[in-house]
Amino acid sequence: MAEPLKHLIGPQTVRDTANAVSRAWDRFDKAAFETEVLTALDALELMQRGQCIANALQRHLPQDFDEAASILHACLPTQNREGLKGWALLSFNHYIAAHGRGHLETALALLKALTPHFTAEFGIRPFIAEEQEKALAIISGWVRDDNHHVRRLASEGTRPRLPWAMRLPALVKDPAPILPILEALIDDEEDYVRRSVANSLNDIAKDHPDLVADFVARHAVDASKERLWLLKHASRTLIKKGHGKTLSNFGFEPLTDVTATLVLSQNRVAFPGALDFQIGLSNLGKQIRTVLIDYAIHHQKKDGSLSPKVFKGKSLTLAPGESLTISKRHAFRPITTRVYHAGAHAVEIFVNGCSATRQDFELHLDGASNR
Repeated sequence: MAEPLKHLIGPQTVRDTANAVSRAWDRFDKAAFETEVLTALDALELMQRGQCIANALQRHLPQDFDEAASILHACLPTQNREGLKGWALLSFNHYIAAHGRGHLETALALLKALTPHFTAEFGIRPFIAEEQEKALAIISGWVRDDNHHVRRLASEGTRPRLPWAMRLPALVKDPAPILPILEALIDDEEDYVRRSVANSLNDIAKDHPDLVADFVARHAVDASKERLWLLKHASRTLIKKGHGKTLSNFGFEPLTDVTATLVLSQNRVAFPGALDFQIGLSNLGKQIRTVLIDYAIHHQKKDGSLSPKVFKGKSLTLAPGESLTISKRHAFRPITTRVYHAGAHAVEIFVNGCSATRQDFELHLDGASNR
């Protein structure tokens, strides 16, 4: 059995933190700090452990943030010095986010120094939320930094909807201020950075689909293979939703001369079990067609209504007059992210983002199924 996540921060992390701080500041009460944290640590989960250490740091470090920041900076590794890294720096994120308000330049400089050794994308967000214009003016300068972790922090830390982090409502409403950052990093030499740019654009697409579709169209002109990958990954939510301009960006336009049929192998599915189905495609036109096939399972909710979940299918080309059949199997099995309810369900087929055909079936939770 895997170790609980909370053990990523344990007693040794506390001792390592105490040793690093005491080396950086000889007035640090190492024994009192360790006793305070170790007494509380066992009952806490991962993020709580980080916060517990941060709270203790606040009580044992100088109350002046600039002075405390200098001490914490001295705890980080350099070419000539070992220092704290990894999960030991989660508490630094918490500390900076809580106590660096009003010290924007010092706080951001410390997070920039920290990020090569552990993520700083969570610690940076309160400063963007409170002083967006000033914070982004500083962060924008990081896109030319030699360290790719710093460049990635510029794109990842400014994501409007970063998972597991506080949302940035102003950037959700108007992402224009971060577009220059994303444009500057769109051809970064590191895949690690380019993926972050794509994820940020995908965030933006959830609220501003046309803006992202236009962004993609502009930057797809004469794009490298790496940039085209980024732009497609950035468009994944819009492609799944069948956004017209986005599909057109990648050559998937609405088709009137391609037909689709759907045949289910059964109309009753046992849980756990699987539904087999076949998708028939025919090009009735006189031109080669590029076709993107997706399907949705409409799951029944507790109130009896249906909620669709789209699954990516495949991209293919059909010659004039060509027909083919695609066989699919969709599994129904216990997963932590879904509660299944017995009753009416449906399969829907999408051709280039447009609904083409749909069939109903029933899901049974008693293990009985009939063809």
